[in-house]
Amino acid sequence: VPSVKPGYLRPLVPEQAPQKPEHWTDVMGDIERVVMSGVTHWHSPRFHAYFPTGNSYPGIVADMLSGAIACIGFTWIASPACTELEVVMLDWLGQMLGLPECFLARSGGEAGGVIQGTASEATFVALLGAKCRMMNRVKEQHPEWTESEIISKLVGYCNSQAHSSVERAGLLGGVRLRSLKPDAKHRLRGDTLRDAIQEDLKNGLIPFYVVATLGTTSSCAFDMLEELGEVVREQELWLHVDAAYAGSAFICPEYRYLMKGIEKADSFNLNPHKWMLVNFDCSAMWLKEPRWIVDSFNVDPLYLKHEQQGSAP
Repeated sequence: VPSVKPGYLRPLVPEQAPQKPEHWTDVMGDIERVVMSGVTHWHSPRFHAYFPTGNSYPGIVADMLSGAIACIGFTWIASPACTELEVVMLDWLGQMLGLPECFLARSGGEAGGVIQGTASEATFVALLGAKCRMMNRVKEQHPEWTESEIISKLVGYCNSQAHSSVERAGLLGGVRLRSLKPDAKHRLRGDTLRDAIQEDLKNGLIPFYVVATLGTTSSCAFDMLEELGEVVREQELWLHVDAAYAGSAFICPEYRYLMKGIEKADSFNLNPHKWMLVNFDCSAMWLKEPRWIVDSFNVDPLYLKHEQQGSAP
């Protein structure tokens, strides 16, 4: 950890951007003087805060290649290799983890993986998909209800030990999220979830979303995924699995008992940038039914249309 105080950097650089370029050696000297003096060394063997961030020579070279190609992959035609490589590589990673075929693009259905920036983003994206799916379902049953009426009744659930981004996803999504009390081993159990859902149904609310955490931020506890999955199936809710920190461990078959019940989930996320020596940021997310998320974001402007539309993710 550097010994600098807040505001240390401003006196070390000019007040305005320079008008003329400098020699490379001078620039590298500035890196040492200005940047390295204020760096917290996440790759030091003595760094034990937060999580072990990924870095490796292959990761650095891949980052350089990615930066050199510099494609913008917002649609298939904008860079076909970018889209297709992502789809195939996430199938590879999904197979390494032992994910069920129903999450993989190679299964031939609509499922597949996508890279997000962070697990926080994945949790929020999944919440928007769950919100879109439940809104559609409720509108069919109650066409007279307005969107704002439905949204005001929506409620999601998570372990009180879950990452703060789960609560933040609720705030951003404009819905309420309930933090439920875990058991003595910090795990969220199925009975606790069932009781909370029954209570909310009696109060006229609409349960729609559950986040199960495999490896909580505070204690690396694992929610009882199979129990939660049973409850979610009974109620037809969206189950998102946040395995951001510990999910990479499922590459080892001996740890997969911790993900028992994963086939009952709708979405699953882990961060290769934590244990897998991949440069930040790379958060892998798999979805069984991505159409709900696509629909919740879709505005389909003219400049994104192309001849192969609909035939590629």
